Amino acid sequence: MTDIHIRIEGLAGRITLNRPAALNALTYEMCTAIEDAIDAWAADDSVALVLFDAAGDKAFCAGGDIAELYATGTKGDFAYGRSFWSDEYRLNAKLFEYPKPVVSLMQGFTMGGGVGLGCHGSHRVVGESSQIAMPECGIGLVPDVGGSLMLALAPGRLGEYLGVTGARMGPADAIYAGFADHYIPQDAWQELTTQLVETGKADLLKDFDTTPPSGSLAAQQPQIDLLFDGEALGDIHNTLRADAGQVAADALKALSRVSPLSAACTIEIVHRLRTSSLTIRKALEMEYRFAYRAMEHGDFLEGIRAQIIDKDRTPHWQFADGTVPTSAVSAMLQPLGPDTLTF
Repeated sequence: MTDIHIRIEGLAGRITLNRPAALNALTYEMCTAIEDAIDAWAADDSVALVLFDAAGDKAFCAGGDIAELYATGTKGDFAYGRSFWSDEYRLNAKLFEYPKPVVSLMQGFTMGGGVGLGCHGSHRVVGESSQIAMPECGIGLVPDVGGSLMLALAPGRLGEYLGVTGARMGPADAIYAGFADHYIPQDAWQELTTQLVETGKADLLKDFDTTPPSGSLAAQQPQIDLLFDGEALGDIHNTLRADAGQVAADALKALSRVSPLSAACTIEIVHRLRTSSLTIRKALEMEYRFAYRAMEHGDFLEGIRAQIIDKDRTPHWQFADGTVPTSAVSAMLQPLGPDTLTF
């Protein structure tokens, strides 16, 4: 498959995303190929670790390839999307629970499906160009692919803030928020790769670790914690409108662009998951409740139309005034019964 290069080199199972012109967007076929590979390598004693990287300078993976989801969904075929999401989420869980080290080198844009691939491994590397985000609310989805787990674990109320605004994190902020572990300048990645392949030892990453350029989240967190402390989206809206600061103004502007239903459900998901018993499977099962209903009852198809298909950037959201009834959130997140995500 030309979209992805999977092979064993030395002691490493290597997976290189190879769609640079499409910002390495993840297709259904790529997901399936990755799952087949890591399943085989888990039982292969000659493979000491798994190494993810990607072609091109602009992106590790800017998300899932959603054109096919739109094409099927607008014809009333919701089964294709549900199948894609269930298979992708199963892969996300396998990466999180993998018995061997998983190293990911994430340059440029790492968003949505890219987070699901790159941010669940044991050794997550960012460089000077890295921009990590969960912008799903902007297309009528919720932060998924296990991203809700990291949002629930992020310090303070950063999870709510990052989840509904889709704010991009540079390397320092990604490490601070729990989406990455190591900052290694990108001109050292080739030598790092060589050593990983030769030794199969992921612990050598600490020898390459350096201090990233300063970020902004740590300094902004006290204010973000106050602004995003509300129980529901409406509470957060009210707090933001009453604040004259720049963080509040920027957050309100970001919120004006996203699906209110998605934002309200994101807040609820993060709150439900923020418990001592949180697991990747609980996060993915909760996300799948929304994704399962996203085409039929949510704003997903309209979000894709406005952002990707017609590119008019004027989506006609449900609850466009920002007032989302509790009943609408509950309807999107109620258990799926026999259609519950399984692993």
